[in-house]
Amino acid sequence: MYAIVKISGKQFKATEGAKVRVPRQSGEAGTKLTFDNILLVHDGTSTQIGTPTVTGATVTATVIDHGREKKILIYKKKRRKGYQRKNGHRQWFTDIEIQKIKASKAKTKKPAKKAAPKAEEATQEKE
Repeated sequence: MYAIVKISGKQFKATEGAKVRVPRQSGEAGTKLTFDNILLVHDGTSTQIGTPTVTGATVTATVIDHGREKKILIYKKKRRKGYQRKNGHRQWFTDIEIQKIKASKAKTKKPAKKAAPKAEEATQEKE
């Protein structure tokens, strides 16, 4: 079973027991987090696709650790103008472990029978 979860504006594939690195979340190590912004749930036989989210579905995770990514360098330059700027950035992250994916049973709708189109009676005027 897996789910596609939207966390802090980014989408992640969550499977039970998986460790995922997501943007910084609140809470100390060992804190349980619950995400309810689930876009898709697949249980091996059926798939529920949300419009835009799957109602009744949740993903429970535990915070493992917080940290910062490797530094990336941003360098700007305009030739022949003497303009140079060098900047660095380290993004905060949180490592989480997915504990449980809970999804409600898919409601199967019976397809509605289409009514036969009503034929409008054409009135012809006699001249």
